[in-house]
Amino acid sequence: MKIGLFFGSFNPVHVGHLIIANHIVENSDLDEVWMVVTPHNPLKKKHSLLDDYHRYQLVLEATEDYPKIKPSNIEFGLPQPNYTINTLIYLEEKYPEHHFNLIMGRDNLNSFKKWKNHDKILEFHDLYVYPRVTASSTIPELIDHERVHLIDAPIVEISSTSIRKAIKEGKNVRPLMPYKAWSYLDEMNFYK
Repeated sequence: MKIGLFFGSFNPVHVGHLIIANHIVENSDLDEVWMVVTPHNPLKKKHSLLDDYHRYQLVLEATEDYPKIKPSNIEFGLPQPNYTINTLIYLEEKYPEHHFNLIMGRDNLNSFKKWKNHDKILEFHDLYVYPRVTASSTIPELIDHERVHLIDAPIVEISSTSIRKAIKEGKNVRPLMPYKAWSYLDEMNFYK
């Protein structure tokens, strides 16, 4: 199968993440999208980042009704700090029957050449790039690369940061999150 890896802290996961993942899996040659929950980088301050397994549980709850979208905690067992190239190598060894590709916002394409072993990633993996309002007006150098696929996904301006802030202020964020994920978050009293 052809798998798209959608990396994120998902702190918390929201409907924007699902809209992008679903749009890409339904409008490309990908068979599945794996939402890869990235672990807390020990070199960075934690701030309001939920525990890795709670964020994974939120993604699990959010994707339960989407057969083509799967949660993944594959990076939890990898040495930290981790690089995408290491995750790809690990996944290729663990799942040789799958072909893995990356999903990223256009803003990340601008800085992709700064990624560790970006040339090796592009040699063996495709990049599925969705639009972002926050993307710079600079045209990314790699935009015409044969392995870069621009996906005309809807632009959804919802941020996990604004959801956390709204929860702290006692506002209703239920419409911004998949119901099962919101229900878990509410039950656990996260971000309050």
